[in-house]
Amino acid sequence: MGKLTVIIPSYNEEDNIENTAKTIGETLQNADIEYDLLFVSDGSNDKTYEIVERLHKEDKRVGGIQFSRNFGKEAAIFAGLDYATGDCIAVIDCDLQHPPATLVEMYGLWEEGYEVVEGIKSSRGKESIFYKLFTKIFYGIMSSLMKIDMNKTSDFKLLDRKVVNALLDLPERNTFFRALSFWAGFKSTSVSFDVAQRQAGKSKWSFSGLVKYAISNTTSFTTAPLKAVFVIGVILLIFSAVLGVETLVNYFLNIAADGFTTVILVLLIIGGGIMISLGIMGHYIARIYEEVKGRPRYIVSKITSEKDE
Repeated sequence: MGKLTVIIPSYNEEDNIENTAKTIGETLQNADIEYDLLFVSDGSNDKTYEIVERLHKEDKRVGGIQFSRNFGKEAAIFAGLDYATGDCIAVIDCDLQHPPATLVEMYGLWEEGYEVVEGIKSSRGKESIFYKLFTKIFYGIMSSLMKIDMNKTSDFKLLDRKVVNALLDLPERNTFFRALSFWAGFKSTSVSFDVAQRQAGKSKWSFSGLVKYAISNTTSFTTAPLKAVFVIGVILLIFSAVLGVETLVNYFLNIAADGFTTVILVLLIIGGGIMISLGIMGHYIARIYEEVKGRPRYIVSKITSEKDE
């Protein structure tokens, strides 16, 4: 048997911390699994980290990291991977929508020799129709771009220490943990789970946040949007060729055409295509700029764990 470190990204989750630590702890203790819990407070401005510090005084298996500001969930996950001490490491949401009982099943599969255990959603729980439609479209696009089935995936997964070390060795600053665990390879399997109802508080994800998350993760993991610029160019070239042939035919047949309307339409179409292409390339240039600067993924302001005492 090996030790399991459970990473719990948390942002303004003061209403959930205590219950989450208790529920996960009791679940793992009942299964006789050696563990520790690592809450990563992503620049929370409520009492999230203060509660973690109090819980640590009561149980040394509960630890925490506080960021100097909000760096995002990806940074929180990788900070957890950096500071995790277990032989295997799991990532779970703080709101317990990922069922803690599934951790026991994941751990059992790890003991059987699996190095990556993916949590696959069999249902998405209570979500609005609009939200479900957006996520379906988003993950459909992501799946086609990345050549990986992302439709039911989540950040809920368990990784062997060697997989974690491989991910930490990656030089890039902009990461997409959910896809990287697939990309890394290793001996993998999956477990299904039903998304539970949030225990307390409200989701921190807004529509604009989800859109930003989608764009950021797509461009950090794949160059497919850049290749789409070439496709846009080919389509516009074909359109221009067809329009050019039509214009020449009308000229030689002495057929008058509404030139003003045609010119406006052509300018709008080509201008739109150019602006989209420039936007895509500009986003990738910004990504390159961020990587070249070499700034850290996150900055830690406080640490509460046995490792750092």
